[in-house]
Amino acid sequence: MTMNPSAVRDAFLRQDEACEKLGSPFTARICRLAGQRLHPGWAVADAILGWQGDASALGDSVPLRLCGALHALVMTGRSSSLAALYPPHHEGISDDELWVAVATALTEHKAFILDRLTGPPQTNEVRRVGATLPMFLEVTRQTGLPLVLSEVGASAGLNLHPDHYHVDLGGMSRGPENSKVRISPKWPGRAAPDVPLEIKGRAGCDLLPIDPGNPADRDRMLSFIWADQADRLSRTRAALDIAAASDVRVEKADAIDWLARRTAEPMEGCAHVIYSTIAWQYIPERARAKGEEIIRAAGARATSNAPLAWARMEIDGKTPGTGLTLILWPSGEERLVGRADFHGRWIDWHGWPE
Repeated sequence: MTMNPSAVRDAFLRQDEACEKLGSPFTARICRLAGQRLHPGWAVADAILGWQGDASALGDSVPLRLCGALHALVMTGRSSSLAALYPPHHEGISDDELWVAVATALTEHKAFILDRLTGPPQTNEVRRVGATLPMFLEVTRQTGLPLVLSEVGASAGLNLHPDHYHVDLGGMSRGPENSKVRISPKWPGRAAPDVPLEIKGRAGCDLLPIDPGNPADRDRMLSFIWADQADRLSRTRAALDIAAASDVRVEKADAIDWLARRTAEPMEGCAHVIYSTIAWQYIPERARAKGEEIIRAAGARATSNAPLAWARMEIDGKTPGTGLTLILWPSGEERLVGRADFHGRWIDWHGWPE
């Protein structure tokens, strides 16, 4: 499927609105200018305006692919003219000045940008731990067992290490005080479960896993973080250091095959938590149905000494933000335990109704 140029432009303008809402006015500006000013005749513009597939955020996220490529040119020193107008030097720069620099980069670095457009954005937002951690604590509260974590779409595996971050959940904190990764979402909801967290094992899969110890992989992931969000950049760098120092590496695997292997045997004496954060939607529909079938079949085999949980921070068609859904077997009970900002800036924790 080839999108028509007006639909591609609309994808950029919708991403502009999303970036504004998520606290990145500079990235919103890049998306707006690209949506308005890209024109046929440039190699990069032709590739974007004639995109083969769904250019929107629900598909290939082409606006964020372009933004990541431009940020990479700045971060790697390839474009000094673009770097001169990028954060923290962007204040007072006109749209015309900024677009001249962007347009020049699209021409001078077309091979680099065209190559970067072939791969999806991956940011591994660490603040989403603020949403997954209370779900893990709820599983611990109900089972009294240590946890084994299995993350689908784990990227670099940064969210597999919640016990290495200092996380404040509405005044109740977990993790080492001296951690360089500090997460403190706004917390308007109920109190999170106040129980110890013990993680006995952790693993993740991704079609394009990032090695946190590989400089090129790190730079690519960091380029997709929005240039005017310095706190996200520094937090992610610190999380990459923690992940690189661990012996956990995300497995390159199809999610469905991986889930079948991961659930083949019960994990006696542990609560097995399968989870994802804004990743399930990117699995094709038929594969999602197969994945759910695998998880629910494993749930049917769960016991009180080998329980299974499915924790999801995924778009559910409702607002605000995204739903936090938890299913716990062997009972099979399912609850909407909260809602969260897509980047984890706030968590409205509902808890598990008794």
